[in-house]
Amino acid sequence: MQPSSTHTPSSRPVHGGNLAWAAAIAGCSPDSLLDFSASINPLGPPESVMQAMTEALGQLRHYPDPDYRSLCQALADHHQLPASWVLPGNGAAELLTWAARDLAESPGGCHLLTPAFGDYGRALRAFGVTIRPWPLAVEPAGALRPMSPWPAPEAAGLLINNPHNPSGYLLSAASLEPLLEQFATVIVDEAFMDFVLPEQQQSLIGYLGRYPNLVVLRSLTKFYTLPGLRLGYALGHPDRLRRWQRWRDPWPVNALAAAAAIAAVGDIPFQNHTWQWLPAARQALLEGMQAIAGLSPLAGAANYLLVKTDIPAPLLQERLLHSHRVLIRDCLSFAELGPDYVRVAVRTAAENACLLAALGQGMGV
Repeated sequence: MQPSSTHTPSSRPVHGGNLAWAAAIAGCSPDSLLDFSASINPLGPPESVMQAMTEALGQLRHYPDPDYRSLCQALADHHQLPASWVLPGNGAAELLTWAARDLAESPGGCHLLTPAFGDYGRALRAFGVTIRPWPLAVEPAGALRPMSPWPAPEAAGLLINNPHNPSGYLLSAASLEPLLEQFATVIVDEAFMDFVLPEQQQSLIGYLGRYPNLVVLRSLTKFYTLPGLRLGYALGHPDRLRRWQRWRDPWPVNALAAAAAIAAVGDIPFQNHTWQWLPAARQALLEGMQAIAGLSPLAGAANYLLVKTDIPAPLLQERLLHSHRVLIRDCLSFAELGPDYVRVAVRTAAENACLLAALGQGMGV
């Protein structure tokens, strides 16, 4: 007998990593779950980060530097930019709020590459921005590819992410540069760009000096395994970032997060370790799922895989929770995908083997 869902759609999480929700279904503690729903690096947090936070505990008796000079300089050095081109935030989600407020000044609304991370819609709707979806095309085999041509600007802004979430598709910098010439404001969320090998990255950070209308958002949550710490940053023209700063509360980044970020971006061995681990682990997981009848995984450039499934995603998700205490991400929050897709993170070889065993059983029942 198959487990039946006892949860209404409104109770389902709209983000990955909701362990409390999943544990209630699985009938276990959150610590007992193997989480493939949040696309987080399984190799961290780096020891350097943990040490930096320990050493920073004494700073908790003081307010952080409101200008975050040491943090901005470390991030600037990491990207070879002046420190004035960096604005740290309480996760990329906070910075998306100010990006949306900025985009609200475009009378034509905002073109949004879809399917899209749900927080984009949250931020844009908060400021009454008209959302103009620009969907990726679903090919016969189920893969997603950008539609051509790109939309006309029509006095609108543009918000995209690269690599794309949830498909993992990596847009080339060359294909994006013409958009910088056309749109008044372009926000590019590169939360997962760190997972792309350095020689293959397609970041637009190098274009910032030529295009004051461009803002690049980055996150330290995923690559450095710090979702509970909340730290991201925006890179853009100082005039724009100063405007964003005036809109928000002081001290958005706590002292421990600032210390962690400085250590993280300076940890070259951890970065290299991740780049050495990910490609082979992702390929093995892709091939393992290709061998399971009813699953059609899409190749991607990040640390997650979008998978088309012949079994409705919510049912498959609950089967895995009940049988193996494995949590995968359904894609119901991506309206264009609905119940036909799941997204899974790439984890260690042993954990990926557990996922494949669970999927093999879940698809075969």
